[in-house]
Amino acid sequence: MRGAGRGVVAVVLAAVAVTGCKAELDKGGDGTGSGNPGAGAQGKAGSALAAVDELTVKGRAPKTGYARERFGTAWADTDSNSCDTRDDILKRDLKDVRFTDGKCRVAGGSLAPDPYSGKDVTFKRGSSKVDIDHLVALSDAWQKGAFKWDPSKRIALANDPLNLLAVDATPNRSKGDGDTATWLPPNKGYRCTYVAGQVAVKKKYGLWVTGAERDAMKKVLTGCPDQKLPSGGNPTEAPARFHAR
Repeated sequence: MRGAGRGVVAVVLAAVAVTGCKAELDKGGDGTGSGNPGAGAQGKAGSALAAVDELTVKGRAPKTGYARERFGTAWADTDSNSCDTRDDILKRDLKDVRFTDGKCRVAGGSLAPDPYSGKDVTFKRGSSKVDIDHLVALSDAWQKGAFKWDPSKRIALANDPLNLLAVDATPNRSKGDGDTATWLPPNKGYRCTYVAGQVAVKKKYGLWVTGAERDAMKKVLTGCPDQKLPSGGNPTEAPARFHAR
């Protein structure tokens, strides 16, 4: 009887252990308890998902000392084409572009559709309906490595077309300096492209991510494991297309 009792107890304990492991996997999706089903996912070579694993993971540094001016004069003509960076991005991203000077200063056009909202937005010079967003916000970059850079590298990041996108001002201003863990575009059809862009910028400039940010990136990109890591950024190169939904 005593031997039989010990056998029953062993079976029960084994069942509890298996159930506990399953519950932990159900909770975290990868056995980590992170609550992120994509946290343990790995992507194919060349994919944005695979590139997430190449990013350094560290805690956020203090925002102390941050100022927009630390990244140079806004919209500097870093490519020496006689047009400032803002107009370069407007020319790249808008449709039906009109100019005030025939080639450079954008007078009007349309985001059809806007990547963040999925809606059509009309741009008119002097209005505030269209922003040029830094995919990786400058203050976020400051707290994740840029505070240590020399000024020339910060200016390069602030004006790199890879990190810039013309968007509807309303959702963009709700983003603030958020990273993937705290803000994503309302247009779900653009989220894979958006996160892939952030991964590309952070990889190019050696910026780190927080653990929560990494997990959020993986969660989005697990749904699109073949999403390519963008490598362009030429002002004349159109951004990746997407489906509004």
